Amino acid sequence: MKDTYRHKGMRNQLAELLMEKGITDTKVLNAIREVPRHLFMDSSFEGHAYQDKAFPIAADQTISQPYTVAFQTELLQLEPNHTVLEIGTGSGYQTAVLLKCKAKVYTIERQLELFKKTNLFFKKMGYRPKKFVFGDGYKGLPEDAPFDRIIVTAGAPEVPKALMSQLKVGGRLVIPVGFEDQIMTLLERTSEKEFKKTEYGSFRFVPLLEDKN
Repeated sequence: MKDTYRHKGMRNQLAELLMEKGITDTKVLNAIREVPRHLFMDSSFEGHAYQDKAFPIAADQTISQPYTVAFQTELLQLEPNHTVLEIGTGSGYQTAVLLKCKAKVYTIERQLELFKKTNLFFKKMGYRPKKFVFGDGYKGLPEDAPFDRIIVTAGAPEVPKALMSQLKVGGRLVIPVGFEDQIMTLLERTSEKEFKKTEYGSFRFVPLLEDKN
């Protein structure tokens, strides 16, 4: 598959739609305009790649709806060179959006099949996260902590304590919390022991599974 002017036109239309839905961060919108989402998907879905919908990828996972990717990324309030821990690499689309926002991304995927596929894809596309590991996202990456930002792209019943401990003071953690539907939750670390919690609308994600590698 190639990336053509037609695809770029569809990405511009998608960015316009996301603006209508309330996304305002120009870094995020520019990343949506630049990242070729159709290349992250099965070729059979190529014609639908720039609809604002989630689609299945390998290992019973999904590529998140563009609005969800944009919403979570906007909540992070990224600055260039922020270190970002991403839990749930999946297709790598969210990773690519973070990289386009000039973040230094450390990303974890727990499905081996998906990890291998996305690792090859990153190399082919020239996407370079600082670290891409196969492992249990619940544990985070303590050896590379603390992080400026943490983003979780799978639903969790609660915020994993390990991830909270790996966030810098002044940092932001964005995670969908809940069982059936998830509430998008922002935790801001205000001191060593205190976090400020803000809840946003409900979303639906695949579950974040603990120790299921």
